[in-house]
Amino acid sequence: MMAFCAILLMKSTFCMALAVSPFFFRMFAMYLFKVKKNMDNWERLILYRKKLVLPRIYQLVGWFSWFACFAAVTFIASIVYRYGFTVTEEVHSILHSVSKSVWIIFLVNTTLSHLFSNDDGSKFTVWTWLLDIGLYLTLLPVVFHLPEPGNAAYWILIFFHSSYYKGAILLLMSFTLLSGFFVRLLGRKTNPSLILASSFFIIILVGAGLLMLPRATYNGISWIDALFISTSATCVTGLVSVDVPSTFTMEGQIIIMLLIQIGGLGVMTITSFFAMFFMGNTSLYNQLAVGDMISTNSLNSLLSTLLYILGFTLAIEGIGMFLIWLDIHGTLGMTFYEELYFAAFHSISAFCNAGFSTLPGGMGNDIVMHNHNFLYIVLSLLIVFGGIGFPILVNIKDTIFYYLRYMWAKIFFRRRRFVKQIHLYNLNTKIVLFMTGGLLLIGTLVILLFEWNNAFYGMDTADKVVHAFFNSVCPRTAGFASVGLTTLSTQTLLLMIILMMIGGGTQSTAGGVKINVFAVILINLFAVLRGVERTYILHREISTDSVKRSNAALTLYLLIVFIAIFLMTIIEPQASVMTLVFECVSALSTVGSSLDFTPTLSNAGKLLIIVLMFVGRVGAFTLVSGLIRQEKKKNYKYPSDNIIIN
Repeated sequence: MMAFCAILLMKSTFCMALAVSPFFFRMFAMYLFKVKKNMDNWERLILYRKKLVLPRIYQLVGWFSWFACFAAVTFIASIVYRYGFTVTEEVHSILHSVSKSVWIIFLVNTTLSHLFSNDDGSKFTVWTWLLDIGLYLTLLPVVFHLPEPGNAAYWILIFFHSSYYKGAILLLMSFTLLSGFFVRLLGRKTNPSLILASSFFIIILVGAGLLMLPRATYNGISWIDALFISTSATCVTGLVSVDVPSTFTMEGQIIIMLLIQIGGLGVMTITSFFAMFFMGNTSLYNQLAVGDMISTNSLNSLLSTLLYILGFTLAIEGIGMFLIWLDIHGTLGMTFYEELYFAAFHSISAFCNAGFSTLPGGMGNDIVMHNHNFLYIVLSLLIVFGGIGFPILVNIKDTIFYYLRYMWAKIFFRRRRFVKQIHLYNLNTKIVLFMTGGLLLIGTLVILLFEWNNAFYGMDTADKVVHAFFNSVCPRTAGFASVGLTTLSTQTLLLMIILMMIGGGTQSTAGGVKINVFAVILINLFAVLRGVERTYILHREISTDSVKRSNAALTLYLLIVFIAIFLMTIIEPQASVMTLVFECVSALSTVGSSLDFTPTLSNAGKLLIIVLMFVGRVGAFTLVSGLIRQEKKKNYKYPSDNIIIN
């Protein structure tokens, strides 16, 4: 009873205090409201952390990734400065500090990307993990002290502390980050044609800057010549305004070789490979854009297609390098390493259809003109393989493997039924192989006919046949020449102009209007002459869109050539029309052949040839169609009418 009365008294006292003291009441109410408000905030933070906190973290991580890209550019620039200039001790310490800072930035960026990944981690491939682990292994010499020499731990720490290992990891990380940056540009829904042209333009400017480095040349080079050589190498043309062996040092020639390789493979092919190989999946739009550039319709085979391109290129160039080395070994007065460098340079230059050579006078040098027919045959085959295009090479590879499996099954598994394929070669492969073989045969016979007792006078019969074949292959965008082109007859030069205009296959390192386009135009011409409404060949009808695009490509090519020749007659009035036509066609078709006129060009003439080489490599039709706004498809059409043609 007393307890009940005490409780009743306490309640009454508390109520009286609340009634008497409004201040106490307000303080108590504010306390309760604050506690409730804090509880609501924590609940919101827990329930909506993905909407309130993580987006800000992802934004900060994204900003830091851009900062890491800037660090990658800085690191590559430091390497260029280190090997392009004569470095003092003070500058060497500064470059070491830059390398250390970039190393720290990459470590932080890699850690943040793994801790705050905004997906389930699928973007990290096996190679991504290996590259990141390789970066973290550079921390071992920092965490652990160097043990006594003689045991395995000592050599392991020495290896991971090596500047070569750390430099290789940082360089690979730099290329990966920058490749991801370029591929992400595709996500901005920019015209892929403009991105392709911009990538070549950037590489040309970077290459020109590298060629102007003090250690790249013996006595320096002007900016216009550096830009010319960089454009010629990146656009795999082969026209040179200066003598390459006497102007560029070993470092400069290696820069040219790298530019040829980048230009032959394609800038976006290399960057897309790095981005998808080391950075995992990208956005769907990025994959569609890259697939459009390398002409694959399957997203599942996108990375495998990129691997095919790189693998085919390196494998063929490696085989060509070995065969070239076998032919020249011990015959040119070079050391073993000089022979390997010579073989590698000419294998890359031939397969990429560049036409650069480290020999004075090119492949017409006396030291290779005699007893080296095998060298010219290997170079010719490399040029043909590079000029027919990657899809044709893949189709040929699949056909060879099919016949090998067929023979294996026929010999060892006679009772098992082998599923035969009817259509081994697609239409594109048949057209390219047939046209390539026909042009090579016609070119060889015509050159033999007109140069037997002219430019080939004094050669053996075997040498004449080999050099006729070699000089028939080269005008289809290779740029090599085993004889002086000024010694050739007018008929041979006219044939070479036609071969340069035709060029090689699509999606190859060759230029020109492309042999596929030329074949479609011829087929359509015969169809019109025979009064056939539809264009067909080998029991396949060629689409109207292919016919229209082929005619447009040839028309645009001829228009650009005519304008260029017209301008060259104003810029270089002292040159003959044949020389100007040959030079302009060679530049636009990215051939690299010249009637000894390129070194005599004025600065204005060099700039015009630079533009022609750039347009020819990117593709005139692709470039112009990318610049012109495309009209939307209309659901109506105007009444048709006929134009009097003939």
